Amino acid sequence: MAKLTVEIVTPEKRILSVQADEAIVPGGEGLFGVRPGHTPFLSLVEPGTLTLIEAGRQDRYFVAGGFVEVSNDKVLVLADAAEHVTGIDVAGARRRMDEAQARLKDLNTADARYALEQAAVRREAARIRASETR
Repeated sequence: MAKLTVEIVTPEKRILSVQADEAIVPGGEGLFGVRPGHTPFLSLVEPGTLTLIEAGRQDRYFVAGGFVEVSNDKVLVLADAAEHVTGIDVAGARRRMDEAQARLKDLNTADARYALEQAAVRREAARIRASETR
């Protein structure tokens, strides 16, 4: 049976390179699944949980956004940041989310920093949700 090669790469390092039966990716337009033979595809990746399925077993990673390229039975995720869900520091994520929300209160929507703080809140909320899938 054909397999996918799945790679998650961040600016700092390669997080993993594995074989899988299926990858479920948090794309810019919602979750999408990839199996061997999938049509070539390029998408944004939103902060969320990337699920890999191998022999019926699921393995999950938090990805903080980026891009994904699917071609020739390979899924290449170029992530801003990524970590296995078991390594998520939930208390740290809650603290960072609370700090970003507090900074948002002092900004108006025309301020360029507003979008950055909103993105931080979304990213940390997604990290916390991903930790709940352990």
